[in-house]
Amino acid sequence: MPYAKAANGVRLAYQTAGVGSPLILLAGQANNHHWWDEIRTDFETRYRTITLDWRGTGDSDKPDEPYSTTGFADDVVAVLDDLGIDQAAVYGTSMGGRVAQWLAARYPERVAALVLGCTSPGGKHGIERGPEIRQSLIDPDPDAARQALLELMYTPEWLAHNEGPYNTLGDPTMPAYAKRRHLMASNRHDAWEFLPDIATPTLIVHGTEDRFNPAANAPLLAERIPHARMHLIPGARHAYFDEFRAVTGPLVLDFLDEAHP
Repeated sequence: MPYAKAANGVRLAYQTAGVGSPLILLAGQANNHHWWDEIRTDFETRYRTITLDWRGTGDSDKPDEPYSTTGFADDVVAVLDDLGIDQAAVYGTSMGGRVAQWLAARYPERVAALVLGCTSPGGKHGIERGPEIRQSLIDPDPDAARQALLELMYTPEWLAHNEGPYNTLGDPTMPAYAKRRHLMASNRHDAWEFLPDIATPTLIVHGTEDRFNPAANAPLLAERIPHARMHLIPGARHAYFDEFRAVTGPLVLDFLDEAHP
């Protein structure tokens, strides 16, 4: 397992597969690289895919200290530096999309093309999930909380025909304090003022039925980032990239091929 080192010495585990131009795939909050297990093969014949375990997850170090989406962006740059990669396409989903916003805004020379999936600008401008959603996710019955999360990620039809395992429900090996640190980092994200600075070709993808990270965030990002494109996936929930991969895989590949030939 290769490791990069962050500026403060935290070890960051990362994984590579495939050949071609580099494409870094960024997972959601409190998840590790397994988030991408089912779909990274869609990209590997044309791109060298790179994933990492966020600090606090997987095989990366798990310091009990404040985390932030800007800090996670610095961690991604540390991985690229360790690989000797000057520039990569970036595909970030959920919290990974929040991190990707900072990458494009703060490290524009490192980002060749940008895909933001099921994410939000954060802060007072971002559209938050409803209180009933938040309540369902902290149900004292762990089975009920898991079922609520599953139904936010996938449609009932998908769940009826796919028994799992599901890779989008969080890293089960995370310490409780690291989960809290991830939640705080995601909740405190606010890139609104910096989004107009993004000059990288950008595609925004979101499921129309996403209540976990409401679909109303997609047009906010599209209007705020210059020349961004937006594509909504009818009927899709938060894990659109998994359930609707037959649609979204080619969509993202076509965009990347055009934006970063």
